[in-house]
Amino acid sequence: MTGQPRTPNVPSKPSLDGLEEKWVRRWDEDGTYRFDRDRPRDEVFSIDTPPPTVSGSLHVGHVFSYTHTDTVARYQRMRGRAVFYPMGWDDNGLPTERRVQNHFGVRTDPSLPYDPSFEPPDEPDPKRQVPISRRNFIELCERLTAIDEKAFEEMWRRVGLSVDWSLLYTTIGDGSRAASQRAFLRNLARGEAYLAEAPTLWDVTFRTAVAQAELEDRDHPGAFYRLRFHGPEGPVLIETTRPELLPACVALVAHPDDERYRPLFGTTVRTPLFGVEVPVLAHRLAEPDKGSGIAMVCTFGDVNDVTWWRELDLPTRAVVGWDGRLAGEPPEGVPAHPYDELAGKTVFSAKERVVELLRESGDLDGEPRRITRPVKFYEKGSKPLEIVTTRQWYIRNGGRDADLREKLLARGDELRWHPAYMKGRYDNWVEGLAGDWLISRQRFFGVPIPVWYPLDGNGEPDHDRPIVPDESALPVDPYTDVPPGYTEEQRGEPNGFAGDPDIMDTWATSSLTPQIAGGWERDPDLFGRVFPFDLRPQAHDIIRTWLFSTVVRAHLEHGSLPWSDVALSGWILDPDRKKMSKSKGNVVTPISLLEEYGSDAVRYWAANGRPGTDTAFDTGQIKVGRRLAIKILNASKFVLGFGEVRPDDEIRCPLDLAMLAGLRGVVAEATAAFDGHDYTRALERTERFFWEFCDDYLELVKQRAYGEGAEAASARAALNTALSVMLRLFAPFLPFVTEEVWSWWREGSVHRASWPAAGELPDGGDATLLAVAAEALRQVRKAKSDARLSMRAEVAAATVAGTRAGELAGVAGDLRAAGRIADLDLREGGGDLTVAVEFAEQPQG
Repeated sequence: MTGQPRTPNVPSKPSLDGLEEKWVRRWDEDGTYRFDRDRPRDEVFSIDTPPPTVSGSLHVGHVFSYTHTDTVARYQRMRGRAVFYPMGWDDNGLPTERRVQNHFGVRTDPSLPYDPSFEPPDEPDPKRQVPISRRNFIELCERLTAIDEKAFEEMWRRVGLSVDWSLLYTTIGDGSRAASQRAFLRNLARGEAYLAEAPTLWDVTFRTAVAQAELEDRDHPGAFYRLRFHGPEGPVLIETTRPELLPACVALVAHPDDERYRPLFGTTVRTPLFGVEVPVLAHRLAEPDKGSGIAMVCTFGDVNDVTWWRELDLPTRAVVGWDGRLAGEPPEGVPAHPYDELAGKTVFSAKERVVELLRESGDLDGEPRRITRPVKFYEKGSKPLEIVTTRQWYIRNGGRDADLREKLLARGDELRWHPAYMKGRYDNWVEGLAGDWLISRQRFFGVPIPVWYPLDGNGEPDHDRPIVPDESALPVDPYTDVPPGYTEEQRGEPNGFAGDPDIMDTWATSSLTPQIAGGWERDPDLFGRVFPFDLRPQAHDIIRTWLFSTVVRAHLEHGSLPWSDVALSGWILDPDRKKMSKSKGNVVTPISLLEEYGSDAVRYWAANGRPGTDTAFDTGQIKVGRRLAIKILNASKFVLGFGEVRPDDEIRCPLDLAMLAGLRGVVAEATAAFDGHDYTRALERTERFFWEFCDDYLELVKQRAYGEGAEAASARAALNTALSVMLRLFAPFLPFVTEEVWSWWREGSVHRASWPAAGELPDGGDATLLAVAAEALRQVRKAKSDARLSMRAEVAAATVAGTRAGELAGVAGDLRAAGRIADLDLREGGGDLTVAVEFAEQPQG
């Protein structure tokens, strides 16, 4: 409810300095943002807050998007909802591992034993990283993330996020690991999770599988090499960018309608250098107008190779290993020479040697044709991806199941999108899926795949009969824990067991943030009050990853959406209109901005970024925000300087009613905007009214407000009413300055006060009357300025004429006082408002 007024206690020199420290501490002590878990579900507003990746420092883009969410949370709290607003830290996965490796100068060697006394080097050398055990590495990950998380929390508190810090979770914590493993085991039991050996996109630097959602195309230099294959009727020319994969060649393919190659379909040709017989086949994916129109199929050079291999039932001749080097032995059917000249080389070195050999043999037709083409990279990687055959875990996501795909598209239709056009990105992603979700990763710091495998008499694992734990035992680490019915002595022994060495993709845990934060299976009462959540706020670039994967998990486990609404934020762009990112080195860290301009000013800039729209970083707008916050302090001091307002003071004067009528409209517009998640519109409308209030209404009414009697009481009551409403309208955006001013004259916190309603404001005023009076005063002041007179100069007479001049009769006293007008003549007539001025003193020449 709205705090009760009391005798104002206004500081003599209000300042923004120190407000963050003061109010962060007070909010924490008072539990201002604590979630009330006794409220029923229909009175709760739950937010599935993005858990930021804890791998370094926050940048200004984080402040941008999280401020958007915070404005909505504050608005909903003021609307009387119990706001469930948790924070999490996404602390597992590759970004954390990379930071730990660089920070401590170490790397993981799972074959090494655990050293309980290990300490990292005092002066880490990133080029000579110390090998340590898996367990030692995980301990360093936990040590560094604890430090980073503390710094993140301090930053978010300084920004003024109104999260309930008692609800904090981490994606590597016991609760998160148990939830993630439980969901996986249930996926497995229902047949939604499965293990398969198949061609897999692979990052050779990090030596881990990569999912479709983690890919990005980058322009990469290369060349087309024209090679001679040897056919029954002479050479067959193909063009390839990857001649080093010649020993992996299993076929040539051309389009079935290509007349040039129809005679070859069903025959074989011999590969250059190696002389391996491979078939010539027809397939619709071959492109007649690309190169020579016939393609070399290798296992595996790109995703087309995988499709051809699968659909044409071709053999496998894999040559590229997990480390990005060619295997030590040639594939079956490939001669040892000249393969022995390639074994162990990187793909780059192997390519150079193959090209030399092709020149020597005469099988290179002409010189390479240099090109730049899009190549698939892991989004966090620096080398082009390879495709290797590996055994991986998958979760069904509609990529291979048309029925499931249609159901997930229908979920997108159920979801309310803000802005609405973003739904197209979801639909395009789902419709373009080429396979199921690969969730296993060959890394160390993450949620382990919770299965073991029985070993046969030769010590080989039986992957078709995984051993799973009971849910009551979760979380487990198969690398160190023992499965039911076995002892530790049987680990790795014939007829014993082996733990799955992989961890889950970080998205496999992050896709469960509603379940983790909401206490799924851990706190059923809480879960029933918050799930499905009301809002998922996030960036638009991870619709394909975080948003879609969360929809998949909720659909499979709960048969529902995870939330009713999703609000998308745009990117922050640098002055060159490029996305800010750590990898590009163009980020701005927020701490200096917060210290120089104040948190409210930075929040003001952020809130001016429209939903889903990329926004340029602009210190100019931050400066505007600081000026606004200072003006709120000063205008509030002025308003409260008139003293207390009695409860029975009636707002009766036309100018006061006109101002409040305009404010009624602002309340209605801001409320509608927030209900549609358009926080920017709510801020714009509130700010515009505030400046009109300061520039127009205050100037017109202040003389009357200093007086005595009913008309003065009307002015003071209107000023107090407007201030109360405007502080609450600004509160979601500028929490520190509004809380400070509220504390001068109201009980409790403005952030627990009720959102303003039209019923608080008297009806019957004409909002446009204030604008007419302000225009008349503006013209009087312009006349003084043109005459080079002080604004305090007396006006002997002023004649106001125009279609609305007569309406100013009710505010004539305020207009005379503000303009220092002795004789005011109002003449109703046609045309725009005009004011003719006669001065009491001679204007300066």
